[in-house]
Amino acid sequence: MAYAVVARYHCEPADEAAVRAALLKVREHTRAEEANLAYEVHAEVDRPGSFVLYEQYADRAGFDAHKDAAHFQELIVGTVWPLLTDRSVTFADVL
Repeated sequence: MAYAVVARYHCEPADEAAVRAALLKVREHTRAEEANLAYEVHAEVDRPGSFVLYEQYADRAGFDAHKDAAHFQELIVGTVWPLLTDRSVTFADVL
């Protein structure tokens, strides 16, 4: 069963460009992962510094492999997360 992730990230407007650049790099790497089915990055309209990510993987194991990937550790854990003022993540099975 496919596994989906919806993440909402918010940063200060001053950090928006750095977060956006890192998310777009992650998107490039993630789309090349074997288990990745979709990875979309959205900037919220009229809310500077706010992003919505939609990710879909073949299964939970595929998502777990994504979290262990070097690009995730470097760009999300090391670059994006320290710049966030708020973060929420929803995990779901695709019906």
